[in-house]
Amino acid sequence: MILTFETEILIGTALCLVLLIGRHIWLEVKLHKLLRGKSGKDLESTLMDIRSDYKKLDRFRTDMDSYLREVEHKLRQSTRGIATIRFNPFKGNGEGGNQSFATAFINELGNGVVISSIYTRERYSIFSKPLANFTSTFELTEEEAEAVNNARKTFELKRS
Repeated sequence: MILTFETEILIGTALCLVLLIGRHIWLEVKLHKLLRGKSGKDLESTLMDIRSDYKKLDRFRTDMDSYLREVEHKLRQSTRGIATIRFNPFKGNGEGGNQSFATAFINELGNGVVISSIYTRERYSIFSKPLANFTSTFELTEEEAEAVNNARKTFELKRS
């Protein structure tokens, strides 16, 4: 059987029409599944709610970022390392025992203070030396320097 040109066009058009109708039915089924039990307005309001929640979440994340930066800055400024060394300043004659001490309070940047005391039966002396970058403008005793080094180690251990 020989088909004429017009017949081929008619068959091609009919085939395209069947495919278009099939595609339309398929889209209707998909849309019905999407909107199952809801109207288009319900879907739109749901999408608007999601968009609003996303904006709130983004604002919260931005606020939380700035808050955490502020907390981290404050944390670096706070006392992070504390160490105490007890010692006997009069080792040779046995006076005083280990009642004397040196305590260092330092932050992450090495700023803080060393408080030390020397105890004898007759008197009790307390000294305070400021620290900047783990050093002091005043000469540190051996015990004070050891307290600073131990305090530095305590917050370095906390960090790792």
